[in-house]
Amino acid sequence: MRALLQDLDRDRALVVLASEQHSVVARRQLMAVGFGRHAVTQLIDRGRLHLVHRGVYAVGHPRLTRKGRWMAAVLAAGPGAALSHRSAGALRRLCAERSTLCEVSRAVACRQRPGIRIHHAPLPQDEIERVDGIPVTTVARTLLDLAADLSRRQLERAMNEAEINRLGDRTALRTLVDRYPTRAGTATLRTILNAGSAAGAPTRNDFESDFLAFLRDHDLPRPLVNHQIRTIGECDFVWPAARLVVELDGFETHRTRYAFESDRARDRALHVAGWRVIRITWRQLREDPGRLAKDLRALLGATRAA
Repeated sequence: MRALLQDLDRDRALVVLASEQHSVVARRQLMAVGFGRHAVTQLIDRGRLHLVHRGVYAVGHPRLTRKGRWMAAVLAAGPGAALSHRSAGALRRLCAERSTLCEVSRAVACRQRPGIRIHHAPLPQDEIERVDGIPVTTVARTLLDLAADLSRRQLERAMNEAEINRLGDRTALRTLVDRYPTRAGTATLRTILNAGSAAGAPTRNDFESDFLAFLRDHDLPRPLVNHQIRTIGECDFVWPAARLVVELDGFETHRTRYAFESDRARDRALHVAGWRVIRITWRQLREDPGRLAKDLRALLGATRAA
């Protein structure tokens, strides 16, 4: 009877592990809950465990979700490892993953595994967290790692996505830039952060005033401001004759997921109603006014005043 109860306890532990880890478990975890070598071999022979990486198994069937594949890579890299670089960026939807190669970081060196790229670098505990049960580098550490691999434009896009979705803040990123001053990509990160600080964070009224001044400076037609479009709602700037709407995309307007999603839903409704919608950021207005004026002139069919 005692042996039967032990078997039931082990089976329950296996089920719990699999449910918490996207259907993957490590051999060391099985050993920790009471499965010996012979018992693990029996589970493999019976088709309950399917080899994914050396010492890591899929439970029940060999088909893994993307998160299951990431979890398996972290387990294969050993204790203390965390999903990192492009794989961590893909998990957080900051960038695309590099093909099917999973990227993982750990502080202690180990052998590379097929299908996994293991980065060996210091990995303090305050740079690791769990997302859906998967150990992963924090957003700030992920951006620091990506800085050595992405172009500046790609890195800015990833940083912007993190800000829009409130995944992290620039203070944490600055802390890591100071912590790792000589790492590859740190100089690019520092440049982007300093540029953001120099620009400041304008209030909505300041942003609107500067945009109107920009239109005057470039002899572009004055729009209706904060104009109500029937059945859709208030829009920042509207040129009815050109069926054009401009929305000022300030960071403060996207501090919640609801605001971000509702803006996109309204854009879609405007398109359906026959309006063209463009969004302008503070950085675009500040850093590339000439290109912005040219684009708006083309959309409005306007010519520079004599």
